[in-house]
Amino acid sequence: MPALSRTAMFLARLDRLRALREFLESFCTEAAVATDHCLRLNLVLEELFTNTVRHGHGGDSNAPVWVTLSGGAGALNLTYEDTAPPFNPYGTPPDAPPDTTVKMRKIGGRGVLLTRSSPRPANTPTSTAETVFGWR
Repeated sequence: MPALSRTAMFLARLDRLRALREFLESFCTEAAVATDHCLRLNLVLEELFTNTVRHGHGGDSNAPVWVTLSGGAGALNLTYEDTAPPFNPYGTPPDAPPDTTVKMRKIGGRGVLLTRSSPRPANTPTSTAETVFGWR
């Protein structure tokens, strides 16, 4: 099967989470991505999107968020781009040890914990608002 690639734009509004999930699920079905990988990727994508809206834009806005999914030959890539001010969450470690349970953690740092334990970023966000995750 040749590699598939799909791109979609979503407004940075929390009510667009459903459309984002549907876009991912459609891609996973078409690309025959295993259900567990699709579910994990959905968690990562929801975390990125929610953080963009809440922390990057300070709430719902009409700013664009671009998501590109591509895959083939057992690999899946997610490219996530937004227009919020750049932020490097990997530059500051979470405020709790990695073995701390989710219930024990303070608010914040869960996205870093999630993305570090899921697909590995192919690049570290710095001055641009693009993050690429690869999954094999």
